[in-house]
Amino acid sequence: MDNIVFLIFRRMRTPLITIVVAYSVAVLGLVLIPGRDALGNVWYMDFFHAFYFVSFMSTTIGFGEIPYEFSDAQRLWVIVCVYATVVAWIYSIGTLISLLQDPTFQQAVNEGRFARRIDRLREGFYLVCGYGETGSALIEALTERDQHAVVIDIDQQRIHLLQMENLRQYVPGLCADASRPLHMIEAGLKHPRCAGVVALTNVNEVNLHIAITSKLLHPELKVICRADSADIEANMASFGTDYIIDPFDTFAVHVATAMQAPCVYLLQQWLTGLSHARLPEPLYPPKDGHWVLCGYGRFGKALFERLIDEGLETVIVEADPDRTGAPEHCVVGPGTEAVTLQQAHIEDAVGLVAGTDDDVNNLSIIMTARELNPKLFVILRQNLQTNDPIAEAVDADMVMHPSSIIANRIRVLLATPLLAEFLQLALYEDDEWARLLISRIVGLVSEEVPHIWEVEIDERLAHAVVVALELGQTVHLSDLLTDPRERTRELPTIALMLTRPGHRTLMPDETTRLAKGDRLLFCGRYSAQSRMEWSLQNEIALTYIRTGGSAPQGALWRRLYKRWLRGRNAGTVS
Repeated sequence: MDNIVFLIFRRMRTPLITIVVAYSVAVLGLVLIPGRDALGNVWYMDFFHAFYFVSFMSTTIGFGEIPYEFSDAQRLWVIVCVYATVVAWIYSIGTLISLLQDPTFQQAVNEGRFARRIDRLREGFYLVCGYGETGSALIEALTERDQHAVVIDIDQQRIHLLQMENLRQYVPGLCADASRPLHMIEAGLKHPRCAGVVALTNVNEVNLHIAITSKLLHPELKVICRADSADIEANMASFGTDYIIDPFDTFAVHVATAMQAPCVYLLQQWLTGLSHARLPEPLYPPKDGHWVLCGYGRFGKALFERLIDEGLETVIVEADPDRTGAPEHCVVGPGTEAVTLQQAHIEDAVGLVAGTDDDVNNLSIIMTARELNPKLFVILRQNLQTNDPIAEAVDADMVMHPSSIIANRIRVLLATPLLAEFLQLALYEDDEWARLLISRIVGLVSEEVPHIWEVEIDERLAHAVVVALELGQTVHLSDLLTDPRERTRELPTIALMLTRPGHRTLMPDETTRLAKGDRLLFCGRYSAQSRMEWSLQNEIALTYIRTGGSAPQGALWRRLYKRWLRGRNAGTVS
């Protein structure tokens, strides 16, 4: 607001002075010039009447000459004043219109309006810095789960695109430089409802600046940053950044997991899939034979290290080895020509990685390689989301799209943090464990990816359970897995994990006793969550599940019933 006032007074200073001078001179002239009344007596206009006359005269309202008819000298002065004040007003209005159209003024007004809107937020939100492909995918995923977000991006065109998106929740957006702390504060960095900051710009240094600013100004916030440089990642980690996501390393880990434990990888894909998406098919990347890797940039280096760790012979094809630092024994060439691929022995290869930073070249590499070896397992790097149609047409076995990988990982961290913990622990389980869990999930959801949700045993999310525990009753996990409409049926859901302070349990037993503060992770059908919420919140439904009967309905009877339960439990303890 201070900036807006400053701009107005700076730009309107000269026009306002011009108007004041014109009015002052006009009033002073009317006061000094004599006139004559109907009797021929000389009179002088006082300052009040002079100002009153000039006010309606300069706006051309035209009430007439007051208090008497003017003399010729007065009328001549009025003529001069009419044109002078009109010119002054035209000059002032023109300057005002120019100010309203000034980009700097409009930016200040937008920032002020945006800051006031953020101050009025009363629900938790995430501050997302950068609305490119990754940011747009993340915002869509968050709003689909009824989570709120605020966006800041340096490109006004992207903010316009955000405003035109058909999102489930309204998302405020500000065109500003996120590396400036002032704009971060305007976007809600210090807001008590701000739940976290996500830095998704395509400049590592800007993401680093966002991480540092967030941790210094709001240390308890969860900060998630995108980075593809080891030095930047180390710097971010030194300031306590909670999660640093490198899409190339993340995908390389996915490939290694798919080779070592295909069922564990498939389980990850199923549990992290988008709502209502079809279940992905299992993948079995070849673990024997040699691979051809085209492109030794950041992605190629990350994947090359994983393939070597798996004991796979990997031939690198690189057009500019001096710039990328490719090994000496690599094949020099773009990989789009058959001659280059033949030098890499593509005919005998089991896998191909088209990993350059050009989508057209990657597609050309795949088409050429398949003509020479149709049995290849193909990994495609897709750089731009706009190339989705042609990327789908090439039908690669695995597709590495950096924006999708980052958005999906952050979506899991923000929407279901327990799922991120579960997936980390699942990496330590064997493939048979994952296969059994997959078979149970298939029996529940058949074709679509399972719905994932979290439950915390507290007064807000599990009122009925908390009341039962406070009355000394025992509530088991099996009670939450029971259909509140028919206690002989189970809900189509699986308890994936239970966490307590200092303790985490995968696939907890149904006989587990629940305690206040427990956090549980479930997967299953979409309908199961709403039915489980009925058991968690409604005391009558939970009593029916536990005992087969119903609790007293009236307020008096319910109070007497609770007192009787406490007395019975106290007698049991004694």
